[in-house]
Amino acid sequence: MARVSSGNLGTFLRTIHRQGPAPCVALCLATLLASGATGQDNSVPEDALFHDSHFHLTNYVQEGTDIGDYLDIMGDTVGRSTLFGIPLQQTWSYENTGETAPTYYLESDSPLYYYSFTDAHIAEAYNSLSDEQKARLDPMITGFNPADMYAADHIRRVLETYPGVFSGIGEFTIHKEFVSSKVAGDTASLTDPALDKIFDFAGETGLVVILHNDINTPFPKPGKEPFALKQLKALFERHPETTIIWAHMGLGRVVRPIKDQLAIAEKIVTNPKMKHVNIDISWDEVAKYATETPEAVQKTADLLNKYPDRFLFGSDVVAPDSIEAQKAVYEKYNPVWDKLTPEAKEKITKGNYERIFNEGRRKVRAWEEKNVKQ
Repeated sequence: MARVSSGNLGTFLRTIHRQGPAPCVALCLATLLASGATGQDNSVPEDALFHDSHFHLTNYVQEGTDIGDYLDIMGDTVGRSTLFGIPLQQTWSYENTGETAPTYYLESDSPLYYYSFTDAHIAEAYNSLSDEQKARLDPMITGFNPADMYAADHIRRVLETYPGVFSGIGEFTIHKEFVSSKVAGDTASLTDPALDKIFDFAGETGLVVILHNDINTPFPKPGKEPFALKQLKALFERHPETTIIWAHMGLGRVVRPIKDQLAIAEKIVTNPKMKHVNIDISWDEVAKYATETPEAVQKTADLLNKYPDRFLFGSDVVAPDSIEAQKAVYEKYNPVWDKLTPEAKEKITKGNYERIFNEGRRKVRAWEEKNVKQ
């Protein structure tokens, strides 16, 4: 009789839960067999299309995809994936939207607030999995306020409470179009000592940092130098021992590429003081800019081919119900993929993820071994 792996057992049990007790066992067994439970385990598929360096399991009201269902969604398409919620909760203010419950930050004028329970939710979900399933995921800590001098203590407590779980922190935000101004409390800043404490602790523990910081403000004045870029580079230089991934190359929905955008990225990856900084090209909006003209495609491909060790692909998909959303972001980059060398494409879609997060796992587990009572 074929061995049923723990991951496929989860598929089986979720099928029973969805179908209810009425359908016969034979139907559930047929579903289980169709899902591939023929003795194969949930280890990372060698022929996966990509690893996802930027993935949100939950949304702005902390709802999302069941972690077992996400593993089913990944299938053989996504080899490994980061795993994080969204650290901000959208307030449902009856005075503002009445009976209409907002599920996105642009659907309400009410503030956002930091939702620290997201870290426990991610950890508990991860710990419900088998070791084979866990090997495919890299959970991240996000439920902290980067303007709070106690934020680093929160991150430490999460590691102490859930040893063996987390590989990094993020995605968390400092400057983000329309979001930063909605967050209740102090405004996050790239020059805040609280942020330096976070980066120092990440460097001490080996936690990989995924930072969202727009390269500019929405609707900037022409010719005005972005203040965030200067501050961001200074932050990078202050923390040479911290492995950093700059999300989306600093772009947003309305924060478009500024002049010499790719040249700015090149200056970062060639600066010897920023050799610890990597850049993710996640999000379909970033793919849109990279592929909007043949010239943009060629320049993007040239940069990636020249520095393939410093860029990572990610989807930035939020709480999907199928693989199609993640595949759509990947396929939007097809014009760029077609111009990459095989070696560059492999590194950007998989190799760099493995190198960065394998080392992050190793360092964090070593820190926990020395500092956490288990």
